[in-house]
Amino acid sequence: MSWWRRLRNGALRNGALRNGALRNGALRGREAGSDPLAEARERMVQRQIEARGLRDPELLRAFRAVPRELFVDSPHPYGDNALPIEAGQTISQPFVVAFMTDAAHPRRPDGWRGARVLDVGTGSGYQAAILAELGARVTSIERHAELSRSAAEALLRAGYPEVRLVVGDGTRGCADDAPYDAIIVGAASPSVPIPLLDQLAAEGGRLVIPVGAREQQRLTVVERHADEYAQRERDAVVFVPLVGEHGFQD
Repeated sequence: MSWWRRLRNGALRNGALRNGALRNGALRGREAGSDPLAEARERMVQRQIEARGLRDPELLRAFRAVPRELFVDSPHPYGDNALPIEAGQTISQPFVVAFMTDAAHPRRPDGWRGARVLDVGTGSGYQAAILAELGARVTSIERHAELSRSAAEALLRAGYPEVRLVVGDGTRGCADDAPYDAIIVGAASPSVPIPLLDQLAAEGGRLVIPVGAREQQRLTVVERHADEYAQRERDAVVFVPLVGEHGFQD
């Protein structure tokens, strides 16, 4: 049995996640005003996300619900900046996570609910938690085993045991769960990895990925229609490199 399954089953046996206890407010989703972190979370949503033009109600609800403080060791988890995590990686600032999530919104009648999604670069697990809160069926892949383990613990504490975590080369995707309605890549690649294009759903699958040099990239959105791919570039960003067979080399 894998370490992830043992961790998950142990948490369920101990009752930590039974009957949605966490989801109903044991560790997250507290009303603003009940504690300083909840107030900080509400300010983040209003000032960093909503004020910058992202106003989808479900997206805002997800960012109000997920406790970012469980995914990062910082006295200011809701600051408008990226933060360092283990293995020399980072957790993106809240607006960047929200922007990428919004750009990847599946072209399905039910939107995120029930959508099959690949999160490339698990990192802290925060992006995966946002996607799970939106109702997606999330597979998250990370090349650093230690990051995947710590993300697993954070996801369990936050109430998202259903996220599937995989350790491997994210540039190769995860063909086991393909095709994906959306793929979000949390690291920069010199070009769009072909395996990720191949694993997009044939009608309307969306890929959001930073593409460019190590120093700076453009957030790139690719949408698939059968064998055709429409690509458009968005804002300039700076991400850690996506290392792997179809990305940067160490």
